[in-house]
Amino acid sequence: MKYETVIGLEVHSELKTESKIFCGCSTKFGSEQNTNVCPVCLGLPGVLPVINEKVVEFAVRAGLALNCQILPFSKFDRKNYYYPDLPKNYQTSQYDLPIAVNGYLDIEVNGETKRIGITRVHMEEDAGKLVHSGTISNSEYALVDYNRTGVPLIEIVSEPDLRSPEEAKAYLEKVKAILQYIDVSDCKMEEGSLRCDANVSLRPVGTEPFGTKAELKNLNSFRSVQRGLEYEVERQTEVLEEGGRVIQETRSWDENKGVTLSMRNKEQAHDYRYFPEPELVPIVVDPATVESIRASLPELPDARKARLMADHGLSAYDAETITVSRAMADYYDAIVKAGADAKVAANWLMGDVSKHLNAAGKSVEECPVAPAQLAGLIELIAKGTISGKIAKTVFEGMWDSGKDAQTIVKEQGLVQISDEGAIVAIVDGVIAASPQSVADFKAGKEKAIGFLVGQVMKQSKGRANPELVNKLLKERLALV
Repeated sequence: MKYETVIGLEVHSELKTESKIFCGCSTKFGSEQNTNVCPVCLGLPGVLPVINEKVVEFAVRAGLALNCQILPFSKFDRKNYYYPDLPKNYQTSQYDLPIAVNGYLDIEVNGETKRIGITRVHMEEDAGKLVHSGTISNSEYALVDYNRTGVPLIEIVSEPDLRSPEEAKAYLEKVKAILQYIDVSDCKMEEGSLRCDANVSLRPVGTEPFGTKAELKNLNSFRSVQRGLEYEVERQTEVLEEGGRVIQETRSWDENKGVTLSMRNKEQAHDYRYFPEPELVPIVVDPATVESIRASLPELPDARKARLMADHGLSAYDAETITVSRAMADYYDAIVKAGADAKVAANWLMGDVSKHLNAAGKSVEECPVAPAQLAGLIELIAKGTISGKIAKTVFEGMWDSGKDAQTIVKEQGLVQISDEGAIVAIVDGVIAASPQSVADFKAGKEKAIGFLVGQVMKQSKGRANPELVNKLLKERLALV
């Protein structure tokens, strides 16, 4: 029997506010353990929470960017459960009246666009962090750091519209891009500011009812999301094909072993005994405020991709690659604004620039070559001052020194040789020293000229104009 995969994602994103959601404690990552805490976020008796207005603004901003309806009236609720990283024994969250509902976003997988529904976006406080002595399943002990307790979160809950691990990965990448574009979260998965839980189930193809789902936790990278879901689909398929029954449970992804492990039975909503938070007033968002926030939204990834394709003639692949990151797209726009050819700029950005950034472990914001400097390099190529090959050497110098292209070309004497007389002398010398290649070319082996071109470029230290080299070689070979 063939099964259809059904996936829904719950994305938790920490908001980049300076203070926590209900108190004035710092949200700075990496502080000494249990130093960014106070009686409010530790839930000590006699304290009262006060909502951080910036959290509401960021949540509305995210809801609008995800095409949601912003509810004019929402409230906080207590989600009751006991866990060592939750000092109050409940989490202040939103349940039946969240800040935003009924949204969607479009993803593209294998050339096909698909719309994924978003059930809700709600605000809540983060829990603390358990530091285990080993993996979750085999730790001898765990330590608790409450610095993260009370850091503001939004949770983005998708509809169960995803049908493959590849779609889930694409959805998560799009959510991350949107949150970064609107500047409400830094989305650093390695620091836990973007986390994802996945609900996955199987059902026979052609049937409507959903199968029994398992929730996967500890998915801390895009790769983990895809690998964890692929494993879980395989595991559930084996269970069903052997006549077994999938149990509704929460499972942890073990990155090192590449398997999911059972943690506990999956809770239902009623298990949390939700009830309205009595110490916080409801939130009323004025429609004028919503429209003001909507007007302040930047150009989002899909719109930017469409603009790059329409205005600059980029392919869908190139435009998609560049607009995945707002910082990358901003860098690209700055290169073009500085006068560079749009397609050449895209090639350099996705080629040498990205290669150097990846090798150095840097983000595009940390690139030592400014957009205007890269535009200057591209201009030297367009003018014929340097060849494309020399340009790569020049870029290396720009990366290492921070100097502009013109300076490096002048200092290192890298100006391209376009004087026919100078090149002819080299060409004639190469022809005289390469009788076999000349004979091969005369015999109709066109590839032989490639060797001769290479020899000319080598003797000119890469400075000879390649087009002129090809032209002169063919002319001189015709005379031999």
